[in-house]
Amino acid sequence: MRGSSNSNSEKSTTTTTTTTTTTRVALASLSAIVAETSTFPIDLTKTTLQLHHPSTTLPTSAFRVASDILRRDGPLGLYRGLSPAIFRHLFYTPIRIVGYEHLRTALPADSTRSLPGKALAGGASGVIAQVVASPADLIKVRMQADSRLVSQDLKPRYRGLYDAFKTIVKTEGLGGLWRGVIPNVQRAFLVNMGELACYDHAKRFIIQNQVCNDNIYAHTLASILSGLSATTLSCPADVVKTRMMNQNAGKGSEVEYRNSLDCLVKTARFEGVRALWKGFFPTWARLGPWQFVFWVSYEKFRRIAGLSSF
Repeated sequence: MRGSSNSNSEKSTTTTTTTTTTTRVALASLSAIVAETSTFPIDLTKTTLQLHHPSTTLPTSAFRVASDILRRDGPLGLYRGLSPAIFRHLFYTPIRIVGYEHLRTALPADSTRSLPGKALAGGASGVIAQVVASPADLIKVRMQADSRLVSQDLKPRYRGLYDAFKTIVKTEGLGGLWRGVIPNVQRAFLVNMGELACYDHAKRFIIQNQVCNDNIYAHTLASILSGLSATTLSCPADVVKTRMMNQNAGKGSEVEYRNSLDCLVKTARFEGVRALWKGFFPTWARLGPWQFVFWVSYEKFRRIAGLSSF
């Protein structure tokens, strides 16, 4: 009887854990969709700015890029590529957020409390999530970049999410969906190392030092700090990732960059080291509001669902 009781207890614990994980995944996806939709125009502006080559076009700015898109395509033009962005977050965000929590729990107690331990957990969860979500990220970047073709009265490469997926597989092979995955993973490691570890550490520091309670004010302060940290660390990798993913490597096509290192070196050599932080302020302007909307939503949803704070 005792063995049967223990078995039932273990099954109950496993079921509860699975249910809790499923709930976290659903809440992370929902919060990410809200955050992505709210801040997507800033992301489109950032991507367009990062693809700007001063040797071929006049100097530009985030404000000018956004104004040109509005004038040319109207308000809906600021949401070009939203569908693959949302599709991406259905995989990327739940994996990295829930994965981070599991990795954080698996670490020794001393590592869990330390910033390096949290940074390692954040970076590792980001790498796993980005490998899975890389095809959707590539499609998003290319659909955003198509706005430049439209501005030149040229036909965009893709008509939509499914057409982009089908065309890339047909012209570049299945592996083409993971083009730029290396710089993508490098960026994901840096972003999540800065974002997750900094948010987690900053929020606990704020609460433990009684700056404020575990509420929207603590979440806001922590998200601002994590956004700045993530942007500073990841911007060079983000520029490289965007340029690598945008270049078409179909049969007979010439590629400008052989690999991420070649892209990094050429960008710094021909455009200056500062070019590696192109789009820094649009990136920060996006990450800040994105993280605010996401973390406030996620923490609120968790509380409504009866889960503990992140």
